[in-house]
Amino acid sequence: MKLTRENLHRFTPAQIIVFYYFLAIGFSFLFLNLPGVYLPGVKVSFIDSLFTAVSAVSVTGLTSISISDTYSVFGLVMLMLVLQFGGIGIMSIGTFFWLLVKKRIGLRERQLIMVDHNQYSLAGVVQLIKQIVVIIFMIEAIGGIILTLYIMRFYDSFSEALLNGMFMSVSATTNAGFDITGSSMHPYFGDYFVQSVIMILIILGAIGFPVLIEVKGYFSKKVPNFRFSLFTKITTVTFGLLLVWGAVLIFILESFHSFKGLAWHEKIFASLFHSVSARSAGLTTYDITQFSDATDIFISSLMFIGASPSSVGGGIRTTTFAIAVLFLINFARGNNVINIFRREIKLIDVYRSYAVILLAAVMVMTALLILLITEKNVPVVALLFEITSAFGTCGMSLGITSDLSVIGKLIIMVLMFIGRVGLISFLYTLGGKTNKRPYSYPKERVIIG
Repeated sequence: MKLTRENLHRFTPAQIIVFYYFLAIGFSFLFLNLPGVYLPGVKVSFIDSLFTAVSAVSVTGLTSISISDTYSVFGLVMLMLVLQFGGIGIMSIGTFFWLLVKKRIGLRERQLIMVDHNQYSLAGVVQLIKQIVVIIFMIEAIGGIILTLYIMRFYDSFSEALLNGMFMSVSATTNAGFDITGSSMHPYFGDYFVQSVIMILIILGAIGFPVLIEVKGYFSKKVPNFRFSLFTKITTVTFGLLLVWGAVLIFILESFHSFKGLAWHEKIFASLFHSVSARSAGLTTYDITQFSDATDIFISSLMFIGASPSSVGGGIRTTTFAIAVLFLINFARGNNVINIFRREIKLIDVYRSYAVILLAAVMVMTALLILLITEKNVPVVALLFEITSAFGTCGMSLGITSDLSVIGKLIIMVLMFIGRVGLISFLYTLGGKTNKRPYSYPKERVIIG
């Protein structure tokens, strides 16, 4: 143990976090292969089992097997357990258990928590974890109870309704996108109550833990002169605008295509649900294989952006997209700084945003080129859709996941893993420790554009 700790101290917190997520995948693989996990007579290949484990830890929802036809009740419980590790975060769950056994949280553990949740300060990280775990468990429990009581009429027993209700709640809150109906949320296409509950759970999981904590603090009235942080303001506005814009454009693109025979209210809910779900959740109420190529590409862009930082989702994240857009707007106006909500964005955050976008674009294009070689008979749009779904830890698919080659599945697994860990952590993992130079070279301008 001493040797292990000494070795770990040689690595940066980002590298350790990545290592912990690798361990989580290993343990998840074991959990999902325990005796009694599969239904009688069901056998799953190694690559498909590993694919499911990676998808569960990264809370993506892409799967090359049918969950409902593969796992027993015990297996579904194990899957929900893995989703908690993936959704809330390895360090969050670990810290919560450390607190339960009254273990002291040291400086190194606080640094790991800070990296895992993209925090900039060690102050209050343990309190942050306490609130995250309590809030998420409460959301899942309340959502599960509401759904269970509502869908009881559709099932023969309370236990069956409870399993389905809780699984839907956990899957939606963690934005995992797994389902045990065998057809995602399609059975509830005309049930707007269930759709509304699921959409609320998805948003609460994807909007960011700091946002939920600040909203909780605002309504508790415990802090005098409470003020929302710049992060919360940018995240909420960006999240809301993308949600509305996504719903409007899907509605317009599909109204004269696959939605042509639907009633107006069915079009509205289908557009809204898939705009919400495309950000990270991956659940669907409609056969998205019927969508036009234009809609598929647009949804791919939503999945590429993904959810908010310090949430259950992946992608480049909403704040990255917002800062990049704000910089372009200010640059076009001749401004050298970004001022928003009476605050100035630090230049380092602009650098980080464009670094993330550039790296993400290179990764997506590289993956697309590889899959175009290995998956010769699959349309380009379907491959792009699958790739951005994996990177954004969304889980939507045009039905090609199970048909991918071994190399194709490995590429998708890598993208799911990076999408969950986060590109900032991934960059720091590659870069290692930061070395500050005691000198700097003379500055010189370079012709651009």
